[in-house]
Amino acid sequence: WAVLVAGVLMGTGDVIAQQLVERRGLRGHHSLRTLKMMAIGFCFVGPVVGSWYRILDRLIPGNTKVVAVKKMVLDQGGFAPCFLGCFLAITGAMNGLSVQDNLSKIQQDYTDALMTNYCIWPPVQIANFYFVPLQHRLAVVQCVAIVWNCYLSWKANRM
Repeated sequence: WAVLVAGVLMGTGDVIAQQLVERRGLRGHHSLRTLKMMAIGFCFVGPVVGSWYRILDRLIPGNTKVVAVKKMVLDQGGFAPCFLGCFLAITGAMNGLSVQDNLSKIQQDYTDALMTNYCIWPPVQIANFYFVPLQHRLAVVQCVAIVWNCYLSWKANRM
């Protein structure tokens, strides 16, 4: 279920990016790009993030405020930087970039994307880790992530 939600919401974020941010219009919409973003959601985002939350819950058990902060620090300090780099690399590869072009694109986009991540995710994750049961965390994150996915799609597909 979580993997399905991640794929659909990645696709939704891409549609929003193309239609509201890039203003492509229906005739200029790149359906293949939307399908690629959905595939990344199904095959990468959903499984990886879902597994990460289970691992994180085993590493730091409990749901107190202190535990929520510890989980957020580990999530944002360790997982987010790695995940974002992998996401950008996968997107570049799926867009047909050569290894060198992909590395250049990652170098160009990574720091800005990570700083934007830090503006959005720490408060969301503290609330998520404190209030939301493990089995619903990915769904909560993916709902908030519609805006984040829109940003990532725009950032990753901007050539």
